Amino acid sequence: MNPIADALAQRPLLILDGALATELERRGCDLADPLWSAKVLIENPALIQAVHADYFAAGADVAITASYQATIPGFMARGLSEAEAIALLQRSVALARAARDAFWAEPANQIGRIRPLVAASIGPYGAYLHDGSEYRGEYGLSVADLIDFHRPRMAALADAEPDLFACETIPCWDEARALVALLPEFPQLTAWISFSARDGVHTSRGEPITEVAAEIAAHPQVAAIGINCTAPRFIADLIRAIRSVTDKPVVVYPNSGEAYDPVCQCWIGLAEVDDFAAQARQWYDAGARLIGGCCRTTPDHIRALAAWAASEVMHG
Repeated sequence: MNPIADALAQRPLLILDGALATELERRGCDLADPLWSAKVLIENPALIQAVHADYFAAGADVAITASYQATIPGFMARGLSEAEAIALLQRSVALARAARDAFWAEPANQIGRIRPLVAASIGPYGAYLHDGSEYRGEYGLSVADLIDFHRPRMAALADAEPDLFACETIPCWDEARALVALLPEFPQLTAWISFSARDGVHTSRGEPITEVAAEIAAHPQVAAIGINCTAPRFIADLIRAIRSVTDKPVVVYPNSGEAYDPVCQCWIGLAEVDDFAAQARQWYDAGARLIGGCCRTTPDHIRALAAWAASEVMHG
């Protein structure tokens, strides 16, 4: 089953949601914590469901779950049992599914739309470390080590029955290899693999995106491949680079262009998403077929993206 292929057979573009963690912060959550947005799974799950609902209302075809920084060892370090940690991971999927099902239950919401998908977020090992290493990809771990780290979380999320995996903000080739090596253990699910990049041609680790994409996209369970949490100014070049080596759909959801400083745990620099729809047009023209937003983007950005898509793409 490949829900991305099924959806793209019905429409030329899939719209992803925008940021979750920074949107929770905007709504009053204090995420200065090693668990980051995963902390809200414990403290205020209803707010996570509300954010998902707002993105669906804004036009998102895909919700990405609140499991990016949720890991079994991360939760256990907070004193939770393994069973409690697994239950929280599965809650992240349940919240997105509940928001989707409530949205789809309203007949008016079905007009001109496809039934939205729920993508279970699998963030990089570095997110668990909470030290900014997910922006470098220098872990000192082997592919086998990374497989051992990711397997329990992928299994827990798979049991909650998302529509697919969103393996995202992956900084390096070895971590992508580990995730792809695990996919056959979950034959009912496909995944997108989305890298973070340092410029228009390299992963955050500095590897050529063309070589990485060519290898990773060849896996039959990889439904799409692309870039997220990367500055908008690099996205078009990265799309073209990926398109040069694979026919798999390209997924992009850049951040606002600001840079995250892991020392002060704050965002610095200037935003580059004032006209998100105009940028999305460039990414679509370059070949992206799944487009959304990452850190510091909001439901308003997704609403603008959906409005542009409705006027120029869906009936074009």
